[in-house]
Amino acid sequence: MTTGILYLHGFSGGTYEIAPLQNYLAQYDFITKAPTLTGHGEVLHLRQCKAEHWLKDAELSYRKLAKRVDEVIVVGFSMGGVLALYLAQRYPVKKLILLSAALNYIEPKQLVKDVAIFATAGYQVKMNPTFQRYAFKFGKVPLSAAIAFTRVVKLTAPYVKNITVPTMIVQGQLDGMVPYTTANKIYSMLSSRDKRLYYSPNGKHHICFSDDREKWFTKVAQFVNDKSLIIENEA
Repeated sequence: MTTGILYLHGFSGGTYEIAPLQNYLAQYDFITKAPTLTGHGEVLHLRQCKAEHWLKDAELSYRKLAKRVDEVIVVGFSMGGVLALYLAQRYPVKKLILLSAALNYIEPKQLVKDVAIFATAGYQVKMNPTFQRYAFKFGKVPLSAAIAFTRVVKLTAPYVKNITVPTMIVQGQLDGMVPYTTANKIYSMLSSRDKRLYYSPNGKHHICFSDDREKWFTKVAQFVNDKSLIIENEA
């Protein structure tokens, strides 16, 4: 039986946001797909984007991967976590891994501000590698795109309670973009018999770059390779 993993990145980001985990799991025999959502990547073109573009991207990527494998695991970061939840409502997803899932992000103007949070930062912050990677976003995220993101949330959130697939949630307690309590909210909403929640004490929003990533990468690997939970949830 072949297993595929679909990796979905976050709003105004790209596949690099989730690459550390993808590289870690590459040691296992999984077929993977990591699409760049419409308007995203190293160069942003978000002005004409709508929620439907990203929902369609996620669905088409799932379908393409599902044709090649027997079962699909979906890993989603930030908005990608919301898209992962959306897929689990509509398709036979085997397992979910939600990283800093942004189900509680509902204020578009604040979202635009947060994406550009380093714009007025001091010299030391600007020398930070994280800043160097994300500084290019400043001024390139239109309010219309942020509103489209909140629409993805609104189309997904009411139905999370119907999801029953095994799910692992990873959340940084120092996340400055998504309230860390969102993870517990998602955990409570899910109807999954097997659901796990890991809080990274020093983790920020880009959780795949957290200092303790190797620790929870191991937990994710155990989760995706655990066959006993599949038997339990299919019984």
